[in-house]
Amino acid sequence: MSKKIINQNRNYNTELLDSIESYFIFENKPINRFKNTKISSLKNYTEENLNKEQKLEELKKKINSIENCSIKNNSKNIILGSGNINSSIMLIGETPGEEEEKTGEAFLGEVGELLKKMLIAINIKKKNIYSTYAINFRPPEDRKPTSSEIKRYSNFLQEHISIVKPKIIIIMGSTAMESLTGLNSKISEERGKWKEIIIKNSSYNLIITFNPSYLLRSPENKKYSWEDLKKIKQKIKDLSIII
Repeated sequence: MSKKIINQNRNYNTELLDSIESYFIFENKPINRFKNTKISSLKNYTEENLNKEQKLEELKKKINSIENCSIKNNSKNIILGSGNINSSIMLIGETPGEEEEKTGEAFLGEVGELLKKMLIAINIKKKNIYSTYAINFRPPEDRKPTSSEIKRYSNFLQEHISIVKPKIIIIMGSTAMESLTGLNSKISEERGKWKEIIIKNSSYNLIITFNPSYLLRSPENKKYSWEDLKKIKQKIKDLSIII
């Protein structure tokens, strides 16, 4: 008579599994652990993108509703921003010009072409970053905005930044510098230095450099802008940013 071998651990293991988790499913085919994650990530990205677009549209309406502003009253168009709203880099210029006022796009004409060349020099395409201005309307006769005007629009700019949430902010020109930092010193004294600003409890890396329109008038200063661009390139590398 042969003895039947009984696996005494089998009942024990089953009871143990049941006590830990009552819904174990055993299958021979492997589990796809990535499919749902990809769908979820795509859904979150889409929702975040739509949320940003909605907030930017609300901001645009808010800026357009400003009253008693000679800059807005003498301008034909609002220029909120252009480019990739999900970019880690946000570039802020001073004020739009004639070309920008006609189209509603940021950094066009000679200024835009020079900016493209500056960015390409550090392997960045302008369309891959987000560009805007400290003042969203073209000033009459392209005059420099007053300190009170800059301060008034700075609240909109801070809200703009908090919506886009960039990792790096590039400030171009004295108007943009004063709007975000409160500094009204010379650009030559502040350019090329990394600073940190805090907006709505979030901190941002910021660097100040010359505006392309200034470089068109004073091309001898392009060498300083190149030094700033190299620092930006290094910061992008340090933060592992993909543009």
